[in-house]
Amino acid sequence: MDIAQIALFIVIIVLTVLLLALGVQVFFILREFRKTVFKANKVLDNTEIITQSVSAPMSSLSGIATGIKTVGPLISFFKKIISKDEEIGKKNRKD
Repeated sequence: MDIAQIALFIVIIVLTVLLLALGVQVFFILREFRKTVFKANKVLDNTEIITQSVSAPMSSLSGIATGIKTVGPLISFFKKIISKDEEIGKKNRKD
């Protein structure tokens, strides 16, 4: 074997070992990245559940507030009718 062939053979072996080590490192990095994405997905799912659990009572409170706003004028209308009936009753008693 020639010196050039031996040098080329050593370079090929060194590059193969380096690429193998690099491949293993990339594998570990991708595995950690997968775990991180999985955990982030869990956090987002939990955030969605919390948001829904908070928004449901808020929407109920909004419905209650709308109902109170609707009932307010109705109650004042009935108060006016009752007060007119009382005034008429008082006038009839005086006569």
